[in-house]
Amino acid sequence: MEALAGRRGGSADGPAVRAIALGTLRWYLRLSPAISQLLERPDALAAPVRALLAVAAHQVEYSRNPPEVTVDAAVDAARLLGVDRAAGLVNAVLRRFVRERPALLARVDASLAARVAHPAWLVDRISSAWPEQAEEILLANNLHPPMTLRVDLSRGSRADYMAALANRSIGAKEIQWSGYAVTLDRPQPVEDLPGFADGWVSVQDAGAQLAADLLQASPGMRVLDACAAPGGKTGHLLELLGGSADLTAVDNDEGRIALIAGNLERLRRAAQLQAGDARDPSTFWDGRAFHRILVDAPCSSTGVIRRHPDIKLLRRPEDIPPFAATQVAIVQAAVSMLAADGRLLYSTCSLLPEENEGVIAAILEREPAVRTVELAVAVPGLVRRPHGVQLLPGAAAGTDGFYYACLEKTTTGT
Repeated sequence: MEALAGRRGGSADGPAVRAIALGTLRWYLRLSPAISQLLERPDALAAPVRALLAVAAHQVEYSRNPPEVTVDAAVDAARLLGVDRAAGLVNAVLRRFVRERPALLARVDASLAARVAHPAWLVDRISSAWPEQAEEILLANNLHPPMTLRVDLSRGSRADYMAALANRSIGAKEIQWSGYAVTLDRPQPVEDLPGFADGWVSVQDAGAQLAADLLQASPGMRVLDACAAPGGKTGHLLELLGGSADLTAVDNDEGRIALIAGNLERLRRAAQLQAGDARDPSTFWDGRAFHRILVDAPCSSTGVIRRHPDIKLLRRPEDIPPFAATQVAIVQAAVSMLAADGRLLYSTCSLLPEENEGVIAAILEREPAVRTVELAVAVPGLVRRPHGVQLLPGAAAGTDGFYYACLEKTTTGT
């Protein structure tokens, strides 16, 4: 389909192609089993043809396009693939899918995992961790995420920005529990947003915007953003700290450091950018303690599936223990760089306890010089967990899924 779109419409079709691709990924684990019922040997089918069938099935089931138009377009795309007999097979299978899809999908939907298009292992993990909220989470993961902006209040008030949006006939609303967040009624290209090129606003989920406030960094403090790329939270911290910021942003990949640099250039902000391994302070640290450290740790990303539906296909249950081990190692290293009475904010976009309260519990066992600090945050639908707080996708706040916990380094080691 993408190849066909490229030949017919060029770059103008980019948003539509992206929407179709994301929609297919979002519902693949429901659509693929339905299509497989129509194939004699599903596993023997060439991967491009299987993908094409899933894309077309998504358009038939979830778009307003006439099914016969979708089938014809898929047959044209099959010819472009150059796979023997692909066009005839695609035509036959999709015409049967159009006729039989209520029965096909009814059989698929007998399984909860298939009905909500999630892998069974993840349904089990979410149901175990969140028995009361599991259904809401699974359904929310298949919704289209909102486009939320963070307003840099040093460049103008949120009311001023709302007026600027109105002048361009862009509908939006303020998020009442946040001082910075504005959610657009409909997503817009960033180049159409007033002030984006000049750094007045950035695209950032409202849940992610909490990090800078929760860290409670003040001008004059040494601050470390330990897993900084792509730089959204780094930029927000710099906006709050102003010109006196002493902030070091670290990531383990030079390419991702360049991404941070590009984002900060747009914001007209500056930080010390260091390539290094957050698990090993010797790769970047100068030995001077930090008063505040943000650890936005690499994780399973199970809280942002609505933005990245490919997570459902790519993530495996065996990925979780290595993530947790890495998270513990990063936090433990960060504690060693933390000043007495300094604070560390731990954050993930995971819904899984092993990566959240489990990590903090492990640190508390290993590091007698730290204690947890209760986070003063009031967000609709927020859930207080052991050692921290959790935002859930689909809850009243309308954010992605985030976990936050705060550690303080004591002077006595008790």
